[in-house]
Amino acid sequence: MTHARSPRALLALAISLVLWASAFAGIRAGLRGYSPAEVALLRYVTGSLILAAYAALVRMRLPAPRDLPGLALTGALGFTAYNLLLNYGEVTVSAGAASLLVASMPIWSSLLARFFLADRLRPLGWLGILVSFAGVALIAAGEAGGLRLNLHALLILAAAIASSIYTIVQKRYLVRYGALQFTAYTMWFGTLFLLPFAWSLPHTLPRAPLAATLACIYMGIFPAAIAYVLYGYYLARAAATRAVSVLYVIPVLAILVAWLWLGEVPRGLSLVGGAISLAGVAVVQLWGHARPQGAGSSARALSSRL
Repeated sequence: MTHARSPRALLALAISLVLWASAFAGIRAGLRGYSPAEVALLRYVTGSLILAAYAALVRMRLPAPRDLPGLALTGALGFTAYNLLLNYGEVTVSAGAASLLVASMPIWSSLLARFFLADRLRPLGWLGILVSFAGVALIAAGEAGGLRLNLHALLILAAAIASSIYTIVQKRYLVRYGALQFTAYTMWFGTLFLLPFAWSLPHTLPRAPLAATLACIYMGIFPAAIAYVLYGYYLARAAATRAVSVLYVIPVLAILVAWLWLGEVPRGLSLVGGAISLAGVAVVQLWGHARPQGAGSSARALSSRL
C-alpha cells in the first residue's frame, strides 16, 4: 500500500491544495461575466458531469434509499448554500480575504463537534476560538476599508459555517460510504438544488466574456472534481488529523494565485486578521481538544442527535 509520504501521495496532495486555492480567484474571474448563482451552477454542472463519468467508469454503487434525505440535506449545505454564499460574498471581497474567512471553518467545526460529537475543548481551545473570532472581525473590517463590517464578508463567514455543518454531518455517512462516493452523491444533490438558477443562462452565456466562462468550466473540472479525487487518494493513506491540518496552507496559496491570476492582494488589515485567525485555529487544533473519541463513537454520537 502506498504510504502517505510517498512521492505519488505527496504530489496528489500538493496538486489538490493548489487547485482548491485557485477556486477563490476563479470565482472572482467568473463573476466578471456571470451572476454569483450562475457561477455556482456552471461550476457544479461541470463537476457533476465529471464525477458521473468517473462513477460510471468504476461502477460506483448507488446510495441506500434510507440515506437519500440526509445526503440531499448535506449536499444543500455543503455545495448549494456554501457556494451561493461564497460567490455572493466575493462580489466585493477579494479572493485572498475570502480564503482567510473560509479558513475559520475549523473553529465552527470545533464548536459544532462540542455539541454533536461530544468533542470537549480544553480552556486553551476556547481561547483559540476567541482569538480566531478576533481575526475574522479584522478581516471583515479590512475588506470594508475601515473599522466597520462588510456584509459580503459576513456572507462568506456564513459559507464557512455551512461548510462546517457539512463536515460534521458527513461523519454519519463516511461510516458507510467512502470520501469520494460521499462527495459525488452530495455534489449531485447540491447541483440539483442550483438548477432553478438556470433560467437566466441562455441569455447570459452568449454575452459573457470567454475568460469568465472558461473560469467556471475550469473550477468544475479541477477544484470541484479532480481535486477531490486527488485529496481522497491522499486521505486514504494519511492520518485524518494530518490530512486536515495541511488544508490551512490554502489561504496562503489562494493569495498567491489571486495575485498571479487577478493582480489582487488583500488589504493589510485583512492579512493581519488572517494571521491572527489562523493562529487561533492552530491553538485549537494542537492544544485545544481533550482526548478524542474514536471514529466509531463519534459517528454514533452524531447519529443519536440527528
